[in-house]
This record gives sequence, C-alpha cells and structure tokens, in this order.
Amino acid sequence: MKLFVTATGTDCGKTVVSAILCQALNADYWKPVQTGAPPSDSSTVKNLVSFPIQIFPETHLFSEPVSPHYASEIEGKKIKLSDFLLPETNNNLIVEGAGGLLVPLNEHGDCVIDLIHQFELEVVLVIRLYLGCINHALLSINELKRNNIAIKGLIFNGTDQFGAISIIEKLSNVPTLLHLANHAHIDSQVVSDCAKELKL
Repeated sequence: MKLFVTATGTDCGKTVVSAILCQALNADYWKPVQTGAPPSDSSTVKNLVSFPIQIFPETHLFSEPVSPHYASEIEGKKIKLSDFLLPETNNNLIVEGAGGLLVPLNEHGDCVIDLIHQFELEVVLVIRLYLGCINHALLSINELKRNNIAIKGLIFNGTDQFGAISIIEKLSNVPTLLHLANHAHIDSQVVSDCAKELKL
C-alpha cells in the first residue's frame, strides 16, 4: 500500500498521522519537500515509530518555514515536478505532502496536488478540528474528487466541538480512518496505540 498524506492546511498533524500510518503498515516514509528544517519531519517520524524505519531523503530541503515556492526563491533554487521520483521499494510507503493541496511548489502554478497526480497515489486527508474546518475539509475533498484522485479516508485531529465529523462524513461520503484526540504529549506509545485503532 502506498498513500499520500495531505491536509486541509498547515499544522493539522500530517507528520504525526504519517508516523501512525507507518507504524500500522510497517511502512517506509518519504517527505518530497521539506521547509522549516531542522528539525525535519523525517526525523520526527523516525523518533515516533517503534521499528527501524526506512526513510528516503527529501528531494528538496529548505530552512525557512514557508511555502515551498517562496522557500526555494529565498535560496535561489527552482522546484520542478520532474525533480520528483517516487522511491522504489517493495514495502508499504507513506508520502507526506507540504501544507495543503494547493500549496504552490513554484511560480508556474505546480502545486502539491500535482505531485499526487504524478505519483498516482491514494490520499489520506488530515482534518484538524476547529471552527471553519467543515468548509476547508469539503473544499479539499471536492478538489480531490474533481481531479479524479482516490481518497482512502479521513483522519480527524482534535476535539469535535461543532459536530464537524458527522457532517463531513455525510456530505463527502468518505470514510473516517481515525479520530486522533488531543494529547498533551505525542510519543511512540501514543503513535502505537493510535495505529491499532486505524480502520484501514
């Protein structure tokens, strides 16, 4: 199984979810574009799983915690879709995107969703629960469907104070794989426990 982890925006919990998926599937991990490193999301995933995970190096790694198109501009580099080759592995693979679907990779309009198209992967959409997340989630789901991208399922992160989960499930007709509750501290034990709850 090869899955692409994306989200409704930044700081939604993609890296923790990626670690949970890796743990559940004993999968390899790859972050094609990393901004704001160190620490990198790759190192976070490595520290959160309980096995010696295979982590493939980032194709592009930038120090500024901003959109890839701007981070690359700051460092005088260019990002092209042709730069990215899906790692060859016989194992399960989790690929983690940067930000949300329409985060630009360059000034020509190539976005994270174009990477998903290129890799032909199913998507796991991470939705952080906050006031306004229903709109953001349905927009993201509709964009994936409009582009004929298969959605494996949804993972919700946080406390559902506004009835968001049920209405998103109903209107999108996409299954929920996991509801990740608020944790004061995320460690390998939390990741292991959540991996057992995944409905893959």
